[in-house]
Amino acid sequence: MTVTAARQVRPDQVPAFEAWAEEIMALAATFPGHLGSTLLRPGSGSSEYHLVYRFHDREALAAWERSPQRHEALGRAGSMVDSSRYSRVSGLESFFTAPDRADGPSRTRLTALTIAVVFALQLVVQAVVAPWVGHWPLVLRALFYAVVLVLALGYVFMPFLTRRLARWLRPRLRG
Repeated sequence: MTVTAARQVRPDQVPAFEAWAEEIMALAATFPGHLGSTLLRPGSGSSEYHLVYRFHDREALAAWERSPQRHEALGRAGSMVDSSRYSRVSGLESFFTAPDRADGPSRTRLTALTIAVVFALQLVVQAVVAPWVGHWPLVLRALFYAVVLVLALGYVFMPFLTRRLARWLRPRLRG
């Protein structure tokens, strides 16, 4: 599960908000099922910050969202922002709906990574599994391959690789 909290930060509150964001991300990291969080700073001409949180599943996210620690921290942010939006995505949707921001993941590199992973998975599945299911009707084989590939992408390979390759996916964060 991925959650994006977008906030329009008041110009005079930027340093306080950034300190608060680091604090709440550190707090989220202490919760079971937390997979990571990122602060996406606004591009030029904008004051909208995005806090992106990733949790293993709905239950882990719900525990974070219901926690008194989170509610207390959110109460402290109210005076720093003019407006807020909160959105959730799950599975593969989170890889293709990230905010298209200057400091966000490179859409081109994310696409290249996805193609490489799909290609490698398809080779392995075709080499290892195809001999066992080759006699199945075409529609069942295609459905089976789609299920295997999407589950492997969404739950295993892409979450792992996007964490491991974060610096490559976000080249503007270097240096």
